Amino acid sequence: MAAVDTFMQRIATDDRWMNDASCRGLTDLFFPPPAERPQARERREATARDVCGSCPSNERCRDFARTHHEYGFWGGESEDERHAAGYRLIAPIGVRANIS
Repeated sequence: MAAVDTFMQRIATDDRWMNDASCRGLTDLFFPPPAERPQARERREATARDVCGSCPSNERCRDFARTHHEYGFWGGESEDERHAAGYRLIAPIGVRANIS
């Protein structure tokens, strides 16, 4: 399958809500850098949560992340929080298998 064929099969979504999002231009706040330490992640996500708290797109953002199995901090939720709510990532980062 050619790259053009793959592109043509993308499902169209209504992403206009992203234009009104409070996080525009703050990508580093919502996606972790490589080898981020747990304490740094807690601080980064607390700041991201503050931005999401007053965002007019918060609910649509959270729904988008849950539906599309997104990584990072979306709609006031971390990957771990989405995972705990029953929304699984394709390949979870930092979620340990529960071996019982």
